Amino acid sequence: MASGKSSASVIDLSQPVANILRQGTAAAHERAEHSQGAKWLARGELDKEEYVRFLMMLYHIYDAFERALEQHATHPVLAPTHNPGLFARTENLSADISYLLGVPEPSWKTHPLHVALTTAPPAALTQYVSRINELAAGPDPSRLLAHAYVRYLGDLSGGQFIRRHIAKAYGLEDGAGVSFYEFRPLGGGTTAGTMGDLKKIKEWYRDGMNAGVGDNAELKAAILEEAELAFDYNTALFDALNPPSAANASTSSSDVELDSPLHSPVESSPPSPPATDLGKAQLEEPKVVYQASQPPSDETFVSISSVIALVAAISITHFVLVIGGFTGERGLYKLDAVQQWFANLFGVNAA
Repeated sequence: MASGKSSASVIDLSQPVANILRQGTAAAHERAEHSQGAKWLARGELDKEEYVRFLMMLYHIYDAFERALEQHATHPVLAPTHNPGLFARTENLSADISYLLGVPEPSWKTHPLHVALTTAPPAALTQYVSRINELAAGPDPSRLLAHAYVRYLGDLSGGQFIRRHIAKAYGLEDGAGVSFYEFRPLGGGTTAGTMGDLKKIKEWYRDGMNAGVGDNAELKAAILEEAELAFDYNTALFDALNPPSAANASTSSSDVELDSPLHSPVESSPPSPPATDLGKAQLEEPKVVYQASQPPSDETFVSISSVIALVAAISITHFVLVIGGFTGERGLYKLDAVQQWFANLFGVNAA
């Protein structure tokens, strides 16, 4: 599978490799995120069985390149980003598949769904795994970095938004069935990392890629070429998904843009929601939130400020009476004396 002419011919290869990959894979990334299968996945529309089948395909892909990365863990290009305790997804995928199928984890590989997949695997899956095995067995495994980049950083980015749709679509709670999308913080820990933690992981990974590749322009071009190929493999994987049944298909008539499972891996922050067409919005007539069916009546309404003033006055009066000692029997004498003083002050005869 080839993606055509590499972007390396038009990219400034003097930049760090992380920048080169962001710029050079933009077109391949756009093709992947606009594939119909990616949209079904992003909207949580796939039938549950088809989603499990997709996870099974991912399991074989991650199993292939994670074994390859472990095999070449000390390679100078791969070593700076090799952190299986942080990134490894194979075990998480296995746990999610067994949970979604409702079977013990060791036995899901004998499930009829997996047997059918391995008996007649889609060409996209076979080609993807074969390419990874080819790189692992070759004299220079440097290009494996491109496959780790596309998958891991995609999972850290767009995958976090896809997780919400998946959990809602299949009724998954408390993280069960979606551990594939969970990453622990860089420093370790037992709980899933926050968005801030994931951002730090992406920054760490970009720094590691830049350190491993260094200033070797030829190597940068090779990794860019392989990353474009990896995106094309993933696009073909999405295209191999079976369409959702009518019950799961979106009822929306508009093609709403959602975050792709392969959302740009080197972006440092999540994408903003789709922008509203402000020009159109400004021309629309204001909407009426409530409209009375009858004309206003002549009834008198008391404003809330008047009520507040009355309550305050009563409270102050009560305070003065208590503090001034005007309560009880002795208070009555005091109150009578005060009234007499006011009467004398204004020249009024006391009764």
